[in-house]
Amino acid sequence: MYFHLRAVPPSALRNSATWFQRLFEDDWDTVRERIGRHREEVLDRRYGDVELLYSGIPPNHAPDGPRTHVVLGGRPVFHPETALPPFLLLTAAQVTGVAGYLKAADFDDLWRHARTKLLRPYAATDAETEVRGLFAATHRDLTAFYAQTAEYGDAVVKWLLI
Repeated sequence: MYFHLRAVPPSALRNSATWFQRLFEDDWDTVRERIGRHREEVLDRRYGDVELLYSGIPPNHAPDGPRTHVVLGGRPVFHPETALPPFLLLTAAQVTGVAGYLKAADFDDLWRHARTKLLRPYAATDAETEVRGLFAATHRDLTAFYAQTAEYGDAVVKWLLI
């Protein structure tokens, strides 16, 4: 299970779930190349933990805005196969807001607020350094992705590939 975020020029967008699905049918070499250029980002099955880092969960859920758009935010576009998750679409304006939020965000502060919940799945007490490092790297990657996407004036399409 991987959660993909893909930069798309607004003029290329189509209001079609079939078109959105084709965006995510590339081979892994192509995906890795786009990741290297900050045109795509892929989160592993712990994407929900990354969502927690930015927007929290009830009762600490953040109000709607850029921090809630980083991972799971966006307008849903439902897949014709109802068993599959919807695509999520962020407009270019929303991407600019997310990029600004991530650039200004203090990772240490984000970590401090989510630390206890993020460390819960790891039984080892000495795992914090490694786990924190993984979240810090993901934060850097997402910041670079959204900054590049905003600079190009692009939208973002997201989809959970199962």
